[in-house]
Amino acid sequence: MIRNDDPPLANLGSSDEWIRSRTGIECRRWVEPGTSTGDLAVEAGRAALRSAGDPVVDLVVLTTTTPDHHSPATAPWVAARLGLGTLPAFDVAAACSGFVHGLAVGDAWIRSGMAECVLVLAAETLSTITDPTDRGTAVVFADGAGAVVLRGGERDEPGAVRATCLGSDGTQKDLAVVEAGGSRRPDPGGAAPVADRCLRMQGPQMFAHAVRRMTEVSRELLERAGWPVDSVGAFIGHQANQRILDKVADLVGVPGASRFGNLHRVGNTSSASIPLVMDDLVESRAVAPGTRTLLTAFGGGAVWGSVALSWPDLKPARR
Repeated sequence: MIRNDDPPLANLGSSDEWIRSRTGIECRRWVEPGTSTGDLAVEAGRAALRSAGDPVVDLVVLTTTTPDHHSPATAPWVAARLGLGTLPAFDVAAACSGFVHGLAVGDAWIRSGMAECVLVLAAETLSTITDPTDRGTAVVFADGAGAVVLRGGERDEPGAVRATCLGSDGTQKDLAVVEAGGSRRPDPGGAAPVADRCLRMQGPQMFAHAVRRMTEVSRELLERAGWPVDSVGAFIGHQANQRILDKVADLVGVPGASRFGNLHRVGNTSSASIPLVMDDLVESRAVAPGTRTLLTAFGGGAVWGSVALSWPDLKPARR
């Protein structure tokens, strides 16, 4: 656990009060050296499969910004380590909105008849692409993983995905970017400056776009699902910044009692943030099965999305 006044954050000239007031974050987790995104995904996958009664899985979707390798994809190796056999498995790169994209993919496979059971994983080791001397990102980003199991079922049962809504705007690709290391700017010798090999973010612009897009897509999703906003009992936004979360919820019209999060103690874990909140709520049983739930996220790319579902009836399975 890295608190705001722990090294290396203590060396950035930002006080605990400064970080809390601007982000809402009190602490975050960074992996130990040698721990990969795939390692976190395996642990999250085991917990999700155990919670679901160890079903036969037809597809594995892993959403991440920090894969174990540029090539091959991380999902097949995770599936193999979970003992799932030679089933389809692939990565989805949708930044902080990865989990809602992964849910939409799994939902579409099940609705089309291509799969009966899908394991959706979201795992990130953002500390591996974060410059510890950059105050704009080092105090925000963190590591973590979460997972859910989707299966075919009935529309009115707890856990049913009712609607999905996704979007993107590639003209905003520079909102959050790692400049070096890709095919546009190869860096095989690692000669690029650290700043270009790590994630850089345009904070104020990101804030404005996140509020706009998360609000728009949430409203569109509620209309698509046929849900009045006052019927939503659980709102979980991507845990990026508490001011963004509050602004979006206010604009959409979600009451305070229906807003859930854990940003203060885990930081911004990109695509893993929403399933980590869901895991906390399953553990605490704070949301009743069948509760109308709205998930919404925005990430670099720019990409965004929302999912409407009824809260599942699950037993805690972690630890």
